[in-house]
Amino acid sequence: MAAHERTPKYMIGVAAELLGMHPQTLRMYESRGLVRPRRTPGGTRLYSDADLDRIRRVTQLATGLGLSLQGAEYVFELEDTVRALEQRMRDLEAALDRADGVMRRELEHVHRSYRREVVLWRDPGTGLVPTRTPPAC
Repeated sequence: MAAHERTPKYMIGVAAELLGMHPQTLRMYESRGLVRPRRTPGGTRLYSDADLDRIRRVTQLATGLGLSLQGAEYVFELEDTVRALEQRMRDLEAALDRADGVMRRELEHVHRSYRREVVLWRDPGTGLVPTRTPPAC
């Protein structure tokens, strides 16, 4: 989400007008934790575009799907959990990719040093040098 979408800019009356609802409904949503508008030092609520989108989503869940406000809260908690798990998965995949790269470089280093340090063995009894070449890696 872009930073400008999170910039608080609408007072409660304007936000309520834009959403087509009563300001008291917005206060109730805030008290339930469904939306968290920023506050000015004087205590005035300021809503961002992201806050308005979230309130529209609450309305959609409540009217469109018939969920209660408690149901909408639960949906938001589940969505937050899914987002956190998706981020954790991306972080783990990135760490795995880094570890894989390190392991591949170390393995290549071992293979190069093995090839460099191969010494032909001479059988002390025959003095012959085996003609078999070491396997290429």
